Amino acid sequence: MCKNGYILQAKELSKNFGALKAVNQVNLEIGKGIHSIIGPNGAGKTTLFNLLTGFLQPSTGKIFFLGKDITGLPPYEISRLGIARSFQITSIFPELSVFENVRISAQSRSRSSANFLNSFKGLEDANQNAERILKDLGLLEFRDAKAKNLSYGLQRSLDIAISLAIRPKLILLDEPTSGMDKGDTKKIIKIISVISRQIPVVLIEHNIDVVLSISNRITVLYQGSVLAEGSPIEIQQNEKVQEAYLGGY
Repeated sequence: MCKNGYILQAKELSKNFGALKAVNQVNLEIGKGIHSIIGPNGAGKTTLFNLLTGFLQPSTGKIFFLGKDITGLPPYEISRLGIARSFQITSIFPELSVFENVRISAQSRSRSSANFLNSFKGLEDANQNAERILKDLGLLEFRDAKAKNLSYGLQRSLDIAISLAIRPKLILLDEPTSGMDKGDTKKIIKIISVISRQIPVVLIEHNIDVVLSISNRITVLYQGSVLAEGSPIEIQQNEKVQEAYLGGY
């Protein structure tokens, strides 16, 4: 966390696709806990995530992570700096076991060299990290199962586990409860809450019940711009948000 209390900042961030302003001069400050990004379809939420993680380059504006200007860096460099991101579609290796999926991610952060002893130590550390994450996320009993054989909800949990294995300083989750039943949604909410005690979480989520129940702060996007920002109570009571997004909530 920087001296100003924010781990990630976007300043006047914009992304244009021809005449379309998908993201329009967005200012965003991410601190501790869970910061949710909400808004109707087409509001620019996923485009904003793509900008923050290097999958898209901004038309204008700057992005700072731990005080460092990361604007324009490619995704792999941003990831190595400590930003992890999950996608709307799971990015698992279906034919590998649950454990192998997480260990591969953990090994990607190993600093071991070609030296045999260092390589062995790196693998041992990756194994321990993978085991710990599976235990923390309630996936240890599925350790040896092929990823493709997991339920959809468990695959989403595994996707988060893979993101955690790179030891991030910040994690961005894109629609983690999408397509889930109430049971799986509750499990994911619990996982996200546990993660947020150690690592700041930025969340895109359509399920307003989820957003209001776990968020510390909420930013509402509308037509690419920030419509409002505040606590869950402040967002619920905001007349502009009521009119543009929440309806009768």
